[in-house]
Amino acid sequence: MVNRKKINKKGSIRRGLFIFSIACLIMYLTDLGNKTFAQEINLERGQSVNLKVMSYNIHHAEGVDGVLDLERIAAIIENSNAHIIGLQEVDNHWSDRSDFQDQAKWLAKRLGMFYTYAANLDHDPLSDGDHRRQYGTAILSKYPIIKSENHFLSKIGNTEQRGLLDVTINVKGNHVHFYNTHLALTSAEREIQIKEIIEIANLSNGPKVIVGDLNATPKSSEMKPMYSIYHDVFFEQTDANTYPVENPSKRIDYIFTSDDIETVHTEVIETFASDHLPITAEVVLEREEPYFNGN
Repeated sequence: MVNRKKINKKGSIRRGLFIFSIACLIMYLTDLGNKTFAQEINLERGQSVNLKVMSYNIHHAEGVDGVLDLERIAAIIENSNAHIIGLQEVDNHWSDRSDFQDQAKWLAKRLGMFYTYAANLDHDPLSDGDHRRQYGTAILSKYPIIKSENHFLSKIGNTEQRGLLDVTINVKGNHVHFYNTHLALTSAEREIQIKEIIEIANLSNGPKVIVGDLNATPKSSEMKPMYSIYHDVFFEQTDANTYPVENPSKRIDYIFTSDDIETVHTEVIETFASDHLPITAEVVLEREEPYFNGN
């Protein structure tokens, strides 16, 4: 009897030690897993990120063939595999020329993207209860848009109001500042507007991409401030003209990047879906640490 009791006591101790060891192991593995998961998140957020961006003046989806076809615009964007797209000349219930459609919303739904729209022209509806008639720019993104603001740019006299659509996009934990614009027809106005764009962009830290129809060729005097700060991804190419599509003789559509962005590949897409050709750039965001809100 005595021996049996001793054996039972030893067995209880061994079982207790075993359970305690298992509990400690579970706690260790859980803590290790949490640390590893957190490290993986931080590593992914800090790693280089590949990104494809596009700029496209869609001419309210009317091609040089005179056909209004928003699906044709959507197919071009879709086939390009671009992640972030800056669009110019986008109608929002503007008129019968675009069937009073909300073009940015339609494209975003069709492509399964986030979007934001900026109305540089904002007119009263034709009839009570109808939508306001707007014309401006838009940005589509496969990644969440966490901030959006449209800045009206200065104009001279009774000319068309222009704007800079300024968004921050969360790209795998990295905050990318993306700007989209469509500048004036006169060099005097563009000179002022480009300086304003630079001032606005200077307010943010981190990688920046500036796209748009600038209505100016690379050698125009008003473009010098842009070239002194940002990189024109098509700068070394001689075949990057975008307008007019029937016989492209001018390069007036641009993608500019900050110095912390590397350009891997560029392309001018041939299509008659608008009076401008769309352009794309594959870029790499180099990060040593993740971006945080406000950067």
